[in-house]
Amino acid sequence: LNLHILISCEFSLLFLIILQLAIFCNFILICIIIYNFAKIYLGEFMSIFKIIALSFGSLVILFLLTKLMGNREMSQLTMFDYIVSITIGSIAAEMSTSLENNFMEPVVAMLVYGFVTFLISYLTCKSLNIRRFFTGKAKILLDNGKLYIKNFKSSKLDLNEFLMECRINGYFNLSDIQTAILEPNGRISFLPKSVKRPATPEDLNLIPNQENVTINVILDGILLKENLEKTGNNINWLEKNLKKQGIADIKNVFLATCDNQNNLSVYIKLDKQNKHGFFE
Repeated sequence: LNLHILISCEFSLLFLIILQLAIFCNFILICIIIYNFAKIYLGEFMSIFKIIALSFGSLVILFLLTKLMGNREMSQLTMFDYIVSITIGSIAAEMSTSLENNFMEPVVAMLVYGFVTFLISYLTCKSLNIRRFFTGKAKILLDNGKLYIKNFKSSKLDLNEFLMECRINGYFNLSDIQTAILEPNGRISFLPKSVKRPATPEDLNLIPNQENVTINVILDGILLKENLEKTGNNINWLEKNLKKQGIADIKNVFLATCDNQNNLSVYIKLDKQNKHGFFE
């Protein structure tokens, strides 16, 4: 049964990719038709129209490629992903300002980069060896009071940069750190010594109540009915609690949240600007 589910998931993913490529090809075909129509009827305005059309087209292509390649934060990107992203962006910029009849070449180049990146991402999810080859392995820089110079050299990381990262993360004394690991994305993870880490409720033999995610019920003056139902409340409960806080209209609420204790926190819309320079 699990094998059938896995196979169906694989086919669903493949179908989704084929569908996105089909939509992309149709979009390119429509752009070509619009381009030929404009070339015939616009005449001297053709160059300006072409820049606008290609800029819009490059933005759409970049959006589709990011959906295909997956969404990750900059801190989660490997060096390879970062370089590929910059390259695709450079090709898109060149495509938007290309006044020659060769805009298909940048499109093909972006497709190749996007497909290769997606293929590598897919393979790294399937094979540990391929993952280690493309993303690299974590390296121990400091462990139990010992600095590993060879890992510093292989990572092209000098001691001053390491000490700076320690200070940024709140460690001004290396003796407070048990282990420091350089992750494949270039960030350094720190494990403090047990006596230097903050105390937890478990250390104090306390068992606090489990907190859940706070749910937004009003966002920018709009009632989120599905979220309100997830809290186990209804519109009457919401209006009653808003009136208790002196709010008559939901449209005056900028944000309202409900926690697992059924407490409603409301933030009203303020038209005035706070000009106090507390951080200057």
